[in-house]
Amino acid sequence: MSAARILVIEDNTHNIELVDYLLRAHGYVSLLARDGLHGIRIARAQRPDLILLDIRMPEMDGFAVIAAIRGDPALRTTPTIAVTASVMNGDRQRIAAAGFDGYLRKPIEPETFIDEIERFLARPAALDRVGQRL
Repeated sequence: MSAARILVIEDNTHNIELVDYLLRAHGYVSLLARDGLHGIRIARAQRPDLILLDIRMPEMDGFAVIAAIRGDPALRTTPTIAVTASVMNGDRQRIAAAGFDGYLRKPIEPETFIDEIERFLARPAALDRVGQRL
């Protein structure tokens, strides 16, 4: 069985380096994009098993990226997880309504990060897209 390929779309250098390190250290293939447009290009070319998507990025935010992903028949069912510090009232519903399969809070907790990733990789994407587990 080959290692899962995880696309990380994140504009913060510290965050992308931390996530890349954790994924590689646990045997995952890490694909990196520092902006939304580049992330969409990589997703279309590489067809990752999971996408970790920052919400707040300049030029093209995570909501615009998820709209492009869900609008692409080849990527529509790719599990996509919002990675955000914004988890206030209404944010969970907005994240679910946009088509995300779940979210991870920032700052990333290295001790639990891989367990959370494995949980998302192990479950059917459609179950969460309707907001049942957000």
